[in-house]
Amino acid sequence: MRAFAFIGYAAFLSGALPAQSSDVKAKFATIEIHASGPNTVPRMRSIFSGGRYELGNATAADLIATAWDVDTDAVAGGPDWLDADRFDVIATAPSGSTPEMLRIMLRALLDDRFHLVAHEDKRTRPVYAMTVAKTVRLKQSGGTEETGCRTPQFRDPILFECRNLTMAAFIDGLPRMPGASAYLFNYRVVDQTRLKGVWDFNVKWSMPNPAVPRQALRNNITLFDALEKQLGLKLVRTKVSTAAIVVDSVRKPTVDVTESGSSKPVAFEVASIKPADPETRGGNVVIERGGRVSITMTLKDLVWEAWGNLNTERIVGGPSFMDTTIWVVVAKAPAKDDGPAGWVGPVWNGVDLNTMRMMLRALLVDRFKLSVHMEDRQVAGYALVVAKPKLRKADSSNRPGCRNGPGIDGKDPRIANPVASTLVTCRNMTLAQFAGALSKPTGEENPIVFNFPPVVDETGIEGRFDLTLNFTPARVLRAVGTPAPDGTAAASEPDGTITIFEALRHQLGLKLESRKVTVSVLVIDHVDERPSAN
Repeated sequence: MRAFAFIGYAAFLSGALPAQSSDVKAKFATIEIHASGPNTVPRMRSIFSGGRYELGNATAADLIATAWDVDTDAVAGGPDWLDADRFDVIATAPSGSTPEMLRIMLRALLDDRFHLVAHEDKRTRPVYAMTVAKTVRLKQSGGTEETGCRTPQFRDPILFECRNLTMAAFIDGLPRMPGASAYLFNYRVVDQTRLKGVWDFNVKWSMPNPAVPRQALRNNITLFDALEKQLGLKLVRTKVSTAAIVVDSVRKPTVDVTESGSSKPVAFEVASIKPADPETRGGNVVIERGGRVSITMTLKDLVWEAWGNLNTERIVGGPSFMDTTIWVVVAKAPAKDDGPAGWVGPVWNGVDLNTMRMMLRALLVDRFKLSVHMEDRQVAGYALVVAKPKLRKADSSNRPGCRNGPGIDGKDPRIANPVASTLVTCRNMTLAQFAGALSKPTGEENPIVFNFPPVVDETGIEGRFDLTLNFTPARVLRAVGTPAPDGTAAASEPDGTITIFEALRHQLGLKLESRKVTVSVLVIDHVDERPSAN
């Protein structure tokens, strides 16, 4: 999405149970496994309510990670399809089942339906450890207030009022609190405080501005300073040994062909569309608790949002009025009111983002008589070509894919230069796969550069490689100096920024050259200038 507005934040946190082995052969009473349909947010969703356990849009690696309570990155070995094929799993279990019981039953499901054979191992990984500084500034809780952290108002610096919270729960939820991820990047936080009991405390930190080096900011309260000076806690980078699951053998499951409830068409409960005031700026999506959705965009951008932030080069055709009038869509989407507020994976304030987009898609078809189709066409893009290659041969034991974080050397340049805040490592990939990952079409996971023009491989280099790339996101480049077509920044003084063009050339010895490329695009066949009446 191009812009967001936060409507409050409350994280009701609980500590995760450790994975344990068990000889109990507990199994789900019923099981359905379906192939997942198209999804604009290809991330797993899970819910357990009333004895119904759903894991939607899950890869086999997601299911294995869930069954053993580890990160997906900790699932090693196995075939490529573990990360590619997605499934909807619907099972029934006793309504009082604990998370550990569900994990045991999920392991049995993987044994029966995926014929999974795996063993546990250990891996060393970099983390932030929460430790105690000189003086702890926490107040023992009386246990009378509602558990969680909330913000009385959303302004910088952000004040969090945390009540009746264990230290383990606070640390578990910290990476998901507003602003925290930009300081922590994608590192897990582990508890080494040894603080027991429940606590009441307030803490506030500044939303980081990646366009300005941290040391140059005045009156800026970093997350690290806030924790140490306000709470007497300290974040220290270290390495810990964590559990890993190594896949010895696995087979694709036979999917059920009966229709699951998740495949039924969806529509907003109510929806209105009207032109925005002339002074209104577009490009905004707000999702509130309770399911109220407000979207302010041009018709072209509404299509862009409904198809999952599809790169604008891949939306072709359509009349000029699609780029002029700004429309305000106000609608009611189904929401889970008992879940945490803010972002939780692909769910925002209780609303599944992909479901919201499918509803928006249906609304545009119904009210604007929108008609579209997909086809291959030539559009403006880039070719990946050779400069002076600096490529590391792949470790073939890894499954192909890209993730955020350092390469095999463990070095993280973001710590010293946070303005270059994107660090991506792609493992065991061909350069054709890498070029595709630079700008994937809608419905595919983890493009390296968000909303980047399409890229094709014309290097002529065969083989598989491990590739690490560090650069500055486009939104930050726009704040400090517009990138020129050749990838150099217009800003005249060094500011720590690294364009994607510079990163490819200096770090990998590759170049991007502008040219027409053939890719799959969304073609606008018909759309009415004005919607039908509300």
